[in-house]
Amino acid sequence: MAEQPHGPEEDRKPQSDEAHSAFTPPAGVEPPGLPEEDQPTSEFAVPEGLATEPPNEPEGSAFAPPSSSAAFDTRFAHPAYTPAQGTRAMRLAKDAPWQDHMRTMLRMPVHERPVAEPVLRQEEGEGPAVPRVLDLTLRIGELLLAGGEGAEDVEAAMFAICRAYGLDRCEPTVTFTLLAVTHQPSLVDDPVTVSRTVRRRGTDYTRLTAVYQLIADINADDSEVTLEEAYRRLALIRRNRHPYPGWALTLAAGGLAGAASVLLGGGVAVFLIAAAGAMLGDRLAWLAAGRGLPEFYQFVLAAVPPAALGVTVSLLHAGLRPSAVITGGLFALIPGRALVASVQDGLTGFYITASARLLEVGYLFVAIVVGVLTALYMGVQLGAKLNPEGSVELVERPLTQIAAAMVLSLCFAILLQQERTTVLFAVCNGAVAWVVFAAITFTAEGSAVMATALAAGLVGLFGQLMARYQHTSSLVYVTAAIGPLLPGSAMYYGVLAIAQSRMDAGFTSLARAAALALAIAIGVNLGGELARMFIRAPGSAASRRAAKRTRGF
Repeated sequence: MAEQPHGPEEDRKPQSDEAHSAFTPPAGVEPPGLPEEDQPTSEFAVPEGLATEPPNEPEGSAFAPPSSSAAFDTRFAHPAYTPAQGTRAMRLAKDAPWQDHMRTMLRMPVHERPVAEPVLRQEEGEGPAVPRVLDLTLRIGELLLAGGEGAEDVEAAMFAICRAYGLDRCEPTVTFTLLAVTHQPSLVDDPVTVSRTVRRRGTDYTRLTAVYQLIADINADDSEVTLEEAYRRLALIRRNRHPYPGWALTLAAGGLAGAASVLLGGGVAVFLIAAAGAMLGDRLAWLAAGRGLPEFYQFVLAAVPPAALGVTVSLLHAGLRPSAVITGGLFALIPGRALVASVQDGLTGFYITASARLLEVGYLFVAIVVGVLTALYMGVQLGAKLNPEGSVELVERPLTQIAAAMVLSLCFAILLQQERTTVLFAVCNGAVAWVVFAAITFTAEGSAVMATALAAGLVGLFGQLMARYQHTSSLVYVTAAIGPLLPGSAMYYGVLAIAQSRMDAGFTSLARAAALALAIAIGVNLGGELARMFIRAPGSAASRRAAKRTRGF
């Protein structure tokens, strides 16, 4: 039977007590509010109508930049301050020369230097032999410093040796006569410091090139040069004889003086007389060295014969140029190599070494002045007619002077005991230097100081490029090439004026000679820095951090 739907009357019927809860209020009565202790909220809830405090800033690094630009103090946005996000890590290209690597890392604090890749150059399971590595480092640094290398390059080479054999936390120190290197294994271990005194100095660029080749082989990734092999090669380098005998050096000194006299307008006779004076002075210097006389007196004795021959030419009235004879002899004595090294050390921040080198150059200049002044004073007393203006006459003979500049550079390279494979480039570099100097001084009638600086800058640029591609020292390609630029004429004129009791003119000319010498040194250094800065070696070379400007305090 079908179920009938309920009507309205049935909906209004009261339901039983089980149909609803006993706590349900009757219809039409509002439910009472809950007591305070039964509120389903925390007692720390903020009452209605009250504002809450702003949320705190998220925790983070104290050096993190603030999120709000209004709270950021713009004073600390200056580039002089360390940025909040830190500095960019230095990355070194693997195909860059080792000199660039080491110069870059030496400018960096110890804790910022990149960790070296582990290279095992000892027997399996053995660590680096710290005393032997440090001893090898000092021996190599001694050869470089004694050969005339700059302090920065010596430090870079010493650091390269330590790093190649696994000693990362090393600090080399180079002064004029003292080498030191400190190694600290860790922050809690005691440091080890060893030092070595450089007492003897000699000029042998063949040995210098061999040392650079040894350092390059030690730092090469594909070359396993152990400590024993490095010691063996270093002993061979030290025992090797000079490539040129003593008689060849004497002839080279004569050829250098004769070529310099031709640059200043001399002929064949002047060439021979200047060469004879320089060779005689060289033999006297060797004799003094064999008797143990200091280098100062050796330079005094070497300067007397060229000046005496020049005075003799003037007394004989032979129609020759005595100024060219004397000036040619001075070219063989001026310490251009030491001057360039002293200025380079000063420009790169090694002020103690630069001061010592400059003081050495000053003593050698004084020795040359004393020797020449002695001969000129005797000539003036004997009635020699020495013309002060004859030393500064400009004689234009382009082809002859270019050939003389090349001969001068060739003889200078022989005196430096330079390797035969590098002599040709040094000779061509010297010819370029003289062409630039003569074009500005003779043709354009420009300043001699400016012409010297520009010519020396080209010499330094070309020499640094060759050194970067051959992985050797730039001195090999630079020192002999600056020979035609040396200020022999200005020095002679100043000494002659002093001998004739014209002190003001004499000291003015000597100051001009000093300015020309500084122009050579600064030009060579600037050319090398430009090569490092703008011209990369094969691959991408690393940049070198420089010292910040002190602003006078």
